[in-house]
Amino acid sequence: MSSRNVTYCLSRDLDFPFRVKITALEGSKQLLKESTKFTNPSTLKKLSNFQQNSDLFATAVVTLDGLPLTLPITTPYTSFRNSRKWNEWLELPIKVNQLPFTSKLHITLWEFDDSKRSIFGEAELNIFNVEDDCTLKRGRQKLDLILADNNTINLVKSTQPTKMDDLEKLIKKHENGDIISVDWLDNLTFRKIEQTNRAQSTDSQFLLFIDLVQFDIPVVFSDFKYPPPQIPTYIPTEQQPPLNQPKINTGKSSTLKIYDPEQYVSDPIEQKYRKLERSHKDGPLDRELKPTAKIRDELNKILNYSSVQELSQYEKNLVWKFRYFLINNKKGLNKLLKSINFSDETERKEALKLIYKWVEIDIEDALELLGPNFKDITVRTYAVERLKKAHDNELELYLLQLVQALKYESLTSSSSIGNSEYSIVELNESTSSSMLNASLSPLSQFLVDRALGNDRLGSFLYWYLNVESKDKPNSVYKQILDHYLKNYTNDGLTKEISLVDSLVKLCLKIKNTKDTTPKKIEALRSILDTKFKSFPPVKLPLDPSVEICGTISSESSVFKSSLSPLKITFKTTDGGEYPLMFKVGDDLRQDQLVIQIILLMNRLLTNENVDLKLTPYKILATGPTEGAIQFIPNSTLASVLAEYHGILPYLRHHHPDPNEELGVSDWVMDNFVKSCAGYCVITYILGVGDRHLDNLLICPDGHFFHADFGYILGQDPKPFPPLMKLPPQIIEAFGGASSPKYNMFRNYCFVSYSILRKNSNLILNLFEMMRDSSIPDITIEPDRAVYKVKEKFCLDMSEEEAIIHFQNLINDSVSALLPMVIDRLHSLAQYWRA
Repeated sequence: MSSRNVTYCLSRDLDFPFRVKITALEGSKQLLKESTKFTNPSTLKKLSNFQQNSDLFATAVVTLDGLPLTLPITTPYTSFRNSRKWNEWLELPIKVNQLPFTSKLHITLWEFDDSKRSIFGEAELNIFNVEDDCTLKRGRQKLDLILADNNTINLVKSTQPTKMDDLEKLIKKHENGDIISVDWLDNLTFRKIEQTNRAQSTDSQFLLFIDLVQFDIPVVFSDFKYPPPQIPTYIPTEQQPPLNQPKINTGKSSTLKIYDPEQYVSDPIEQKYRKLERSHKDGPLDRELKPTAKIRDELNKILNYSSVQELSQYEKNLVWKFRYFLINNKKGLNKLLKSINFSDETERKEALKLIYKWVEIDIEDALELLGPNFKDITVRTYAVERLKKAHDNELELYLLQLVQALKYESLTSSSSIGNSEYSIVELNESTSSSMLNASLSPLSQFLVDRALGNDRLGSFLYWYLNVESKDKPNSVYKQILDHYLKNYTNDGLTKEISLVDSLVKLCLKIKNTKDTTPKKIEALRSILDTKFKSFPPVKLPLDPSVEICGTISSESSVFKSSLSPLKITFKTTDGGEYPLMFKVGDDLRQDQLVIQIILLMNRLLTNENVDLKLTPYKILATGPTEGAIQFIPNSTLASVLAEYHGILPYLRHHHPDPNEELGVSDWVMDNFVKSCAGYCVITYILGVGDRHLDNLLICPDGHFFHADFGYILGQDPKPFPPLMKLPPQIIEAFGGASSPKYNMFRNYCFVSYSILRKNSNLILNLFEMMRDSSIPDITIEPDRAVYKVKEKFCLDMSEEEAIIHFQNLINDSVSALLPMVIDRLHSLAQYWRA
């Protein structure tokens, strides 16, 4: 390929050393008088003080931000007579493709001062055209030399271009071949240029001429693109991650960012101290060790840390030192396990001895041990043993997270349990033989065993595993699912699978029809009357406690949407009706997670005798892009306000009571106030976004609830979203901000917020187990998801401070103007879209 066909090349492709030619030095300075020899004899040591062409030598080095990148390269000795000319090429120990964009060539001229060398002058040049076209400089270069004796030179250079500057640009074009060469004309021109140069030169100015490699085409700067390093948020000090490749910014930035591969390597001094602290054998002295009052306060502070709080090295050593003192504290085991270096076999064995001597931990702490931060098979098996004591109803609340925790056991096999000296096998009377199945981990075998004994639990386990196995075909979920189906003997699950397959085909058929929505509704009802009017009883996957035997076509419909979700009303075997919405083409796993957390929070509140009348509708994802949603008859606040011009008129219309102050039955207002308080607190903690009047729903009996959880953990498509969504129409329905109902609403908010703060560890552990799931708003920042929830609990505040904080949130939400404007804009957009 000829040079005419190439416009430029990249600097990263030039894999050869950077070279520079030190050509000549022009200029002179005023010599010292002869009398100075007698008045100041020391000046004789510098030859340049009395000789115009004293011997000099040059060194060249590449620098970045004033710091050298290479060793200096020196010109050989040259004896000058009439002029200072070196004409020497220097090859620097750095390649062109290794040069940073803002690197400079620094040249120093040296002379001898008696027996030592001293600096005569210095010059510097940007290797790349930083402010122009980002190309590598080439050809002849003229540098201003700054003398070491600043008194002999004027360092202030005029900014006005001279005639010689313009001529030098033309000379460069001539050297690059851009100007046609004519010998006789070139001789005359260069003679005239030399005369002009002499006329403009001054005695106080030194010019250093150098030559860079003359390339035929421009060389544009381009750096290598390194993959971003995978740096985890939390890495224990005892673990050493693999070395990361450096990441270097490209472009005109002057910052060179290099990720230190040793930044997570443990401090050797700390490692030595740790070994000295924990190297002694288990003895009676450790068992009798008691903390002082001050240390006891520090231990209590550590025990009260949230489950996601990292421990410092001092705190880890403190927990280890007083491990026998903490053996009767159920909150201490997890803190001890966080303090263990599992790569140290001696320390690991000594610590694992204490696991089964420890007082029994709570379920929420057992869930933490099944999270991503604990990989030891003995620790995880102990957590499974604790889960065995949980009731099936309680286990159902955590089943979604337990299925996600299976991925953290994919690299461990229960067959390796026997390799540990202090393993679960020591509990021979409490260890089931099925737990030692070589093909499954302890947690997976436990879930399969419990699912085989409880059809309701088995139904949910199947659908959770089915979604994950379809989303990740080569994961451990497929193996567990096959094992579960192999041991399943009932035909109930087979009927559920057949029902869902039929619904998927029906939904796709209606969705792919190009007719209008009324035509789709007509087609749906016709198919239901023909094929699904009645069928043998089958348990509903969405709610296995409900058994269905047919459909009611007149109560079924198709929603006006691009996905055309179906509303199908099923007949139950007890003579009732069960409406649900089935859709294909949408991932329902995030909504499913939010509903599961709401159900859990509702259980936590009712355990404290606080019933906030929550109405969490059921959601089940039957595949990565399909699922069912329970349909609860309701009205959006937007439609209620449009038709009734207020929430109170809507409630009065359905349940009037003239004897009450607000004209609404007392039990209806009680439902409304309590449910508003419950969802206000829960949506704040979960960071539910995209709240508007079309996804705030209300039932005729006063139950208020939220729908559409497409944005959680602070994500929101609208600018400046409020931390809490509390429309003024709701406050107006209470009777105003000074009404008794509003005060009751606030009290319920404070009580429920306090209860949920006390159970924050359980909620945080569940989100930690979902860290590596496919939930969209968790995958954005997996390592930050649990901390976003933690921030909402305000665990660093006291109980009183947290209540005041929540009171301020309510006040800010009530007085906020921007959400009202956004709601109005949303309503207008919906109107024009309709």
